[in-house]
Amino acid sequence: MKISAVCTGSAERLPGKKYKTGIFKQPVNGAVMIDAEGLVGDAICNRTYHGGADQAVYVEGSRTLDWWSGELGKPVTPGTFGENLVIEWLDNRDVAVGDRFIAGDLVLEVTSARIPCATFAAKMEDPRFVKRYTKAGRPGIYCRVLAGAIVEAGMPVTYQPFSGARVTMPEMMETFGKKLSPEDRERYLAAPIHYKLRALLEAQA
Repeated sequence: MKISAVCTGSAERLPGKKYKTGIFKQPVNGAVMIDAEGLVGDAICNRTYHGGADQAVYVEGSRTLDWWSGELGKPVTPGTFGENLVIEWLDNRDVAVGDRFIAGDLVLEVTSARIPCATFAAKMEDPRFVKRYTKAGRPGIYCRVLAGAIVEAGMPVTYQPFSGARVTMPEMMETFGKKLSPEDRERYLAAPIHYKLRALLEAQA
């Protein structure tokens, strides 16, 4: 595996919308610093739902983007889905909470799946895209930064699977907003899930 693209964006206004969004990402040439809050210089406009320590870096696998290219009938180039990093040969469906991606001194830990929103649908110019993305079951990957570093495209990536019971990205999307069984709740809480989801699950006790 390797980093095939590093993407950042600036605050832009969606056509027909009053608010600005940082979803428009483009690959950058050269190195970018990643710290605990994400890629330095990358725009994050709505911090209620985006960014923060447990959503610092958004990752897409190249195999998933290739699948979407076939599904949409057009190239899905790096940055199209608002991702920060594209990792070559990675399939999002194989990733679980607690898995780690290591590139040089950078250490990322998976926390949660990307849940599509109206801004994403507007960016894709398809009002049905939230439903389509959910049905596809290949959600993007949010990570926290355990160790920050300077990264660039071409750097090799080491993938370390979580040693405990797995909570995969497709499962997280499928169970989003639903009440878990006691067994599943225990399994989710045993993994290093996003702090907001952890708080919700702990409140169900």
